[in-house]
Parts: sequence; structure tokens; C-alpha cells
Amino acid sequence: MTDRGEERTFGALQPARGRAFARTWWGRAWLRALEDAALDSEQVRMGRRLARAGAVGAVSVRPGRVTAVVEDHDGTTHRADVLLHELSEEQWDRFLGMAAERSGHVAALLDGDMPPHLVEDAAAAGVELLPGLGDLDAECECGAWDHCGHTAALCYQAALLLDQDPFVLLLMRGRGERALLDALQRRGEQPADHPGESGGGVDAVEAYATGDILPPLPTDPALPERPGTPPSLKTEGAPAPGVDPVALEFIAHAAAHEAHLILAEALGRAPGGGAAETESVSLSQDAVRLAACDPPESVAERLAAGSGREREELSLAVRAWRYGGVSALSALEDEWSVGTESLARARASLHAAWEEDERPRLRADRNRWTAADTGTQLRLGRDGRWWPYRKERGRWTPAGPATADPATAIATAGEDPMTG
Repeated sequence: MTDRGEERTFGALQPARGRAFARTWWGRAWLRALEDAALDSEQVRMGRRLARAGAVGAVSVRPGRVTAVVEDHDGTTHRADVLLHELSEEQWDRFLGMAAERSGHVAALLDGDMPPHLVEDAAAAGVELLPGLGDLDAECECGAWDHCGHTAALCYQAALLLDQDPFVLLLMRGRGERALLDALQRRGEQPADHPGESGGGVDAVEAYATGDILPPLPTDPALPERPGTPPSLKTEGAPAPGVDPVALEFIAHAAAHEAHLILAEALGRAPGGGAAETESVSLSQDAVRLAACDPPESVAERLAAGSGREREELSLAVRAWRYGGVSALSALEDEWSVGTESLARARASLHAAWEEDERPRLRADRNRWTAADTGTQLRLGRDGRWWPYRKERGRWTPAGPATADPATAIATAGEDPMTG
């Protein structure tokens, strides 16, 4: 990798066979911006194949633009560019002000991590770091006016770079790592010259007169870092007959957790698929939702009994729920026969995901495709997405969130099991 001021160049990466393009939540958000907006899904699949084959050359990253030469299967080459809007000076000022107050955010970036709270706090300051629907524009020598296979391949390669270094995203938005850190250092060296910092206060007339030099209030309300803490129900007196204080405290805790998820979804700040589950659920499914809030042992036993599951079955259902709510739970517990049209689309997706010599041997059974030699499985959801599963201790176990790309799903299934 070379660094020339406001431009960084990364050498061509090895072919990405057998593994997911994006392992971090921010890398997956980058790919969602491509996959959700591209008008031709076949071009996206072609881009995945080119990227997996190592057809993307050295990648140049500079403010507002990512560039590389991409080689077609027939040996022809095309210069491809992906464009992303740079942040304005005002937006950078807001971001730097927020980051200067929260040194942990900068430390996380330097450690190669982009914590969700950094993105949430930036959004609260009116700065969107990650691209959304329609934010990734494309230019290619092949003449396509939308994303083509070459720009899609570049996007997949860029996701690998973002996984390795989140400062790459900030450079795309307009500031390199050195310039960003220097600006933060200068802010830290500025003397405290704000009125009233001596502790004696300031006259109201003076405060009103200086109001126009203060930074604007955020346009959106800030999302609390974590759910609120419900009040304790511990009292000296005995509870009323039929009242279980432990269960009641847990219900309050679960309600606070659910409210936090709903607020995050409403503000568009639920990274990594953490949106609240808003569709109606059955009593059995709701027991799983509550069990996902880490209840005390006595409550967990009651939830297992109420949901009609053994404890081990409930743990498996909770794992699925955390990956995708009702849809993930359906993938775990429901088997269904795939209709003719859906089956044709599924087979086309499987065929396009790998080169002929790399395609795993999959045995189909209703909505499940099993690669017995690797202990992995793909489960087709009713929305056409693929859920990754792996075999652990003789049971098929959810291994990650759903994805439109079966190759990414089966690579995720082959990774290390979820911890925690």
C-alpha cells in the first residue's frame, strides 16, 4: 500500500475464493448500498465472480472516488470508478467536534474498528459516514450508465479494504488519516476561551448575543448508548400473591431493550441488522424474543416451557433470533417445498455464485441445500435470501445473518462459531 497525501493505493488482492467479501458490519453496509441499488442483479453477480477471480488490479482511493482497472474473463481491461459524495467543510467540522469529545472513537479507528456508536454519534451530528441507498455512483470505460460488472467488482474489493482499515471510508468522504488526526490534535490544543468557563457563569444578554457562533443543534435526536435501567422492585415488604418480582423486573428490562431497538430503527441507526422486530409474532415466537434479552435462570426455564421447547432448543432459537428475528426463526424451524419459480431463481443464484470448478457439491432437500463434505448448509428464506448453517455437536446451527449471495452465506457458515 502506498500513501500520497490525499490518495492511497492498495496493491491487487489475492482471489477471495471460499470466504465472504465483508466480515465487518460496516463492510456489509457498504455492499448493501451496492446490492440494494443496482438495477441489474446479473451485473452484481458478474462483479462478485470477477472479484473472486482476482480480476481487480491495484485500487486507488482518494476523496470522493475509488478507481481500479478490472480485467474481463476474455482478457480485456476497463478502468472502473466508484464515486461517493465528500462531506462538506461544515459536516467535517461537526464530525471533528464530536470525535474530539470522544477519544475512544478515534482509538477504535486506529485499532482497525468502527464501533456502531461512532456512526450513531456522527449521524446525530448530521454526518452520514456509511453510504446509503443510491449513494454509490459508477463510471466505467465499458460505457454502462449504471453499475456494471466492473464497478461491482471494484465495490466488492473495496469492501475487503474497508474491513482492514475503516480510515479508507473517511478518505473516501474527503479526509485522509493524517489530516484527520492533525485536525483533532489542533482542536485539543485550542485554549478554553468560551464564556463562563471560569465557573462564574455569564450574563443572559451576553449568552444570547453569542448564540449565533455556537454550532447548530443536531437535526435528529441522539440515540442513547444503551437502554435505560428500569427501577428496582426490591422492597422490604413481601410481594403481593401471584407477583414474581424477578420476572417483573426482567419484563421491564426487556421492554427497555425493545424500546431502544425501535428508536434505533426509527432513527435509521441500527447497524449490523440490529433493527427491532416489528411484525406480529406468536406467543411461542415472543417467548424466544424475550429469551434473547438474557433473562435470569428461573425466567429462562419458564420461557422454555411456555414456548414448548427444551432448553437446548430455546438456546438455538435465541441464536437464530439474534441473527434476524422472525425470518431467522422460520429458517431454523420450518421446512417448506420451494415453488417452481422460486426454485428456478434459487438454482440460477447458486449457479452464478461460483465458477464451475469452485462450486461446492450441494444436496437439495426442500428449501435446504447441504454441503455434507464441509458440514455447512444453506437455507432458502421465503424472501429469496440465504441463511448460513453449520453442523455443531450433531445439530444444524444458525451461523450468520441472511444474504442475497449464497457464496457469501456458505463462506460465513464455514467461519468460527459465534462467541458470547
